Amino acid sequence: MLVDFHIHSTASDGTIPPGELAVRTRFLRAAALTDHDNTGGLAEWPGVKGIELSVEPGEGFDRFHLLGLGIDPGNASLRGLLERIQAGRDERNRRILENFRRAGIEISPDELSAYAKGKVVARPHIAAWLVDRGYVQTRAEAFAVYLEKSSPPATRCYETRYRPTQAEAFAAIHAAGGLCIMAHPKFWRDAWKTSAPDFERAERELAALKERGLDGIEAFYSANTPQENARFAEIAQRLGYLASAGSDFHGANKPGIELGIDVPERLVAPLLERLG
Repeated sequence: MLVDFHIHSTASDGTIPPGELAVRTRFLRAAALTDHDNTGGLAEWPGVKGIELSVEPGEGFDRFHLLGLGIDPGNASLRGLLERIQAGRDERNRRILENFRRAGIEISPDELSAYAKGKVVARPHIAAWLVDRGYVQTRAEAFAVYLEKSSPPATRCYETRYRPTQAEAFAAIHAAGGLCIMAHPKFWRDAWKTSAPDFERAERELAALKERGLDGIEAFYSANTPQENARFAEIAQRLGYLASAGSDFHGANKPGIELGIDVPERLVAPLLERLG
């Protein structure tokens, strides 16, 4: 069965508008729009209403991204959290542009707003500007040289930003009637990007997160190997988690990733039932 509960549009750092994505995903049994830290595209989206929050990792994690599926975008608790996150993004963007200015590269906030088409300005928009102005050849190079925490000190313009705690994020998603799903668990540790995850450790840490409010994990993910999909699905079943599936589609900002994940219906049926 083809589903996709992890899709990004031009409302954040994707390259395809929500309305066009709605047309492109008609072949899927179910799909969720999960833009980063905002719900601006959901008015044009007929499928599952979602969001992806960047959460303060906490001890034991290098990164923690939380999908909220089946949310009410108008919920006051969620809106309040998103306002705080947006203020943090704006401040981070200001500091990043100041870093570029000190490096001799003048980037206008108005130009970036045009790249973002009036939606949330994010690092991919800065990367696109750098490519178009000839400072780098590709967006990947822009990130590697300027926009990552690991960028060379001489050129690094990266800045951190405010992220909610796990407790704040879980509470806001649940208040909005949504389900809390950990996105791409393979990526919560940097070392696991290039080697197999430590599944025993992952299971222990996921068990602890269930007690704090996590409802499920993105067991099936476009960057997983088939073996990793199977192991994360087994962990979800043992812990009583909902199993989700997502491509993390961003259009041209993540070339090579297609919409839709083919999963056994029995493994995602509980999630479909909870989402109605």
